[in-house]
Amino acid sequence: MANRTSTQNLRTRVRYHYRGNAAGSTLRLTLGCLLGLELRRVGSGKRMTFGKAGEATLSQWMADNARVCWIEQSEPWVLESQFISQLNLPLNLDQNRHNTFHSRLKELRAQARQRARELPIGS
Repeated sequence: MANRTSTQNLRTRVRYHYRGNAAGSTLRLTLGCLLGLELRRVGSGKRMTFGKAGEATLSQWMADNARVCWIEQSEPWVLESQFISQLNLPLNLDQNRHNTFHSRLKELRAQARQRARELPIGS
């Protein structure tokens, strides 16, 4: 696995997952789709989010239900690959085709994107 070094630090990345939107966070995209929130095209129409109300609902759901923990690791991508291959992590799509939920989650996200493309651009 190649080193995929982020330009952001951990605090910035976690904060964005909790306060950002589905266009910039695959975690938010996945959770919103699973919660049945409506994905919409926004701005120029290329970005997709759950809209202001949907993103607020998702942020509140995450505040109530999602927790984050971490350990320091000099090569975290190695540990990530090990975890994904050995544990049942159904929300991870990357490197996780072996998970029984992978195809269903991928399909659910694709359907949400397709529906968003069919709807008018929102705000």
